[in-house]
Amino acid sequence: MGQHFLKNEDIARRIAEAVRTPDAHVLEIGPGMGVLTQFLLQQPFADFSVIELDEESVAYLQEHFPQLGDNLIAGDFLKLDLAARYPDKFVIVGNFPYNISSQILFKLLDYKDKAVELVGMFQKEVGERVTATAGKKQYGIVSVLMQAFYDTEYLFTVSENEFLPPPKVKSAVIRVTRNFDKKLHCDEDKFKLVVKTAFNYRRKTLRNALQSLPFPAYTVASDPIFTQRAEQLSVADYERLANMLPA
Repeated sequence: MGQHFLKNEDIARRIAEAVRTPDAHVLEIGPGMGVLTQFLLQQPFADFSVIELDEESVAYLQEHFPQLGDNLIAGDFLKLDLAARYPDKFVIVGNFPYNISSQILFKLLDYKDKAVELVGMFQKEVGERVTATAGKKQYGIVSVLMQAFYDTEYLFTVSENEFLPPPKVKSAVIRVTRNFDKKLHCDEDKFKLVVKTAFNYRRKTLRNALQSLPFPAYTVASDPIFTQRAEQLSVADYERLANMLPA
């Protein structure tokens, strides 16, 4: 399942205590054998559920955490209709399977009006990408798209030796918090298109990287922003580029 089970309970406790929205509905993804679950159950959440795809883990959780009851969901998070389950705000938490970590982040963005917080463990490289600022080599598509709507924090690094089986890379625990003061001042689809196109050719200047998009020729020739590369631009810069595209 691409999952590595955390064996250090102190790290699990730190993850559980890092959630800053106790009055929200909290969903743990991929609880496995419940190392993190046991500490999440101790938190004063308005509501707490877990979703697990692996049948053996579901059976284990049913036996060892009977208090979950109907809040134990046997299924695939990526197929879960979050809007139907959570009419109000919700939080996502977990030691996330590496093979779906990026998909979890993009699903979070799909529900950004309700998904107010995410706390969890990712592959270190992914955690660095989410939290990287403009100018850093880790700064990329997920950095810009997440930071357009969320405040991102890199909390701490976790050694590969804290897992069974040990992964080949270190992990990172991060927290992202929805900032409703962050609003795009442009069309969201155009914003995403510009960001993804720019980073697909991140070694090129924007003049070359964005040549497939219909920017006015005189603007491309005269505006110094087109002499820069994708990783040099802030969220506001990408908003400005999106607004240059014709309607």
